[in-house]
Amino acid sequence: MTDDVAGDAKRGGLAQLVATGLLAGFIGFASSFAIVLHGLETVGASPEQAASGLLALSLAMGLLGVWFSHRTKMPVSIAWSTPGAALLITIAAPEGGFPEAVGAFLAAAAMIVVAGLWRPFGRAIAAIPVALASAMLAGVLLDLCLAPMVAVGEMPAYALPIVISWAVALRYARLYAVPVAVAVTALMIFLATPMPEGALAGAWPRPVLVMPEFSLDTIIGIGLPLFIVTMASQNVPGLAVLNANGYRPKVGPIFVATGAASGVTAAFGGHLVNLAAITAALCAGPEAHPDPRRRYIAAITTGWTYVGFALFAGFAAAFIAAAPPLLIETVAGLALFGSLGGALLSALAKEEDRLPAVLTFVTTASGLSFFGVGAAFWGLVAGGLLMLLGRLGRKG
Repeated sequence: MTDDVAGDAKRGGLAQLVATGLLAGFIGFASSFAIVLHGLETVGASPEQAASGLLALSLAMGLLGVWFSHRTKMPVSIAWSTPGAALLITIAAPEGGFPEAVGAFLAAAAMIVVAGLWRPFGRAIAAIPVALASAMLAGVLLDLCLAPMVAVGEMPAYALPIVISWAVALRYARLYAVPVAVAVTALMIFLATPMPEGALAGAWPRPVLVMPEFSLDTIIGIGLPLFIVTMASQNVPGLAVLNANGYRPKVGPIFVATGAASGVTAAFGGHLVNLAAITAALCAGPEAHPDPRRRYIAAITTGWTYVGFALFAGFAAAFIAAAPPLLIETVAGLALFGSLGGALLSALAKEEDRLPAVLTFVTTASGLSFFGVGAAFWGLVAGGLLMLLGRLGRKG
């Protein structure tokens, strides 16, 4: 037992740290695992491959979080890319199937490693205007966030209880709103679609190796937007949370390690892992412990919680596979309302960037595709060109 842990145990502070870490792990997993599974299946993964991807992601973010927090004595929390998974839901499966999507995952992971190793590349990505990156994310999330209302119209008996339970929990226990909605969704799925006989026979998680295939169109259409969304919507906010709480970790090693780990998870069907933002706020803030030097213990607990949840990956995938897709999209949409609101707020914050951001938003949301490249990329291009044109005009 380390001196920090021993001291906390004597003062009773260890229980607070462990409880906070368990809560962060539960919220991090329960609020978004359905989005991850749905995203992987949308780009061609079988239920077995999706379960393998969830298993690999859970292990990677858990073990990395434990390692970084212990090594740096800072509450460095790692998570899967929820905005990245939401992006996958909006993209049709590539012509080469899931192996081609895995090739794009590997390309995105390599970009993150390069961002950690080569500072000019990292600075170039950081130079993408926040308004455009946020607008692209908002466009990616819009269709999914409309799903709850679509479901209320098409399946009111099942969708309304999910939406109402989420709203009530949001009022009285905000952190538990999405987990409560997930629990009600599970009940509605059970009522709407009885689990087929033998559906859980292979629910124990097992890794499935996926041999990648590489396509330039898929790398541009999936890999590049996945990288940008992950950097802009996960890594940057995650660093901001740590900085706001007085922690200054070295960025390069974190990007290199999460990029390398993402390359490993991609081989088993996962997309990307990155710095956490919401769960990081729980572990890095005063709620975890009054002493900032002790809070890393909460992040370590969160990491081990993710490792434990990895054992449920097969069951979760089997349950999602048997569910009506619209109900899964309902709870996923509710989980992403906050992200959509934050993205829109950032996109429209500056008046001079508002119209380019709106163009990026509507182009991304339109589903436009050219040369096999998806709308997220073209949204950034369209908004960037309009922003450049406006600035050239002002200079003239």
